[in-house]
Amino acid sequence: MNLQEKEKHDQFLRLYVETEGSLRGFVRSLVPSLEDAKEVMQGTAAVLWRKFDQLDSPDNFRRWAFGVARFEALSYRRDKARDRHVFSEELVNQLANEAEDEVDSGELEEKALEKCITKLPEKHRTLIQQAYSKGTKIDKMAERAGRTPMSLYKALHRIRIALADCIRADLKKQEGIV
Repeated sequence: MNLQEKEKHDQFLRLYVETEGSLRGFVRSLVPSLEDAKEVMQGTAAVLWRKFDQLDSPDNFRRWAFGVARFEALSYRRDKARDRHVFSEELVNQLANEAEDEVDSGELEEKALEKCITKLPEKHRTLIQQAYSKGTKIDKMAERAGRTPMSLYKALHRIRIALADCIRADLKKQEGIV
């Protein structure tokens, strides 16, 4: 593999890994079972790699990948047409449109959450980060902080409400811009 091919391969992998989670959710919304989704994902990945040279800009990778996945799901559906558990083409297209909207909305919410977390006072930000770290037990966390678990739950609840309000305000502000 020469340097140019390696760079192309690395760029593809970076873009694919960045997009894989939302792409998997999108595909899962288009087919009836997890096994079907795995097959469609494999086909999608193969097509994406094979046609990677046709991508006009790395910024458009996610939208392009969703389009390829939609066609792969429709193709898969046609191949399985004898199975009575296969979605109609019209339903697959409707689900695809709704799933794309959901992914876009989820990404906007995630960005708003990140922005809102940075606006929290340091004490609250630290508390949230600790509480949502893997393996954290609230009772142990409360003990270390010299608080009761209930007071910690109440503090976290107030912070989550503040974050939710901040996210709603940010999204509403973005709607006004868009």
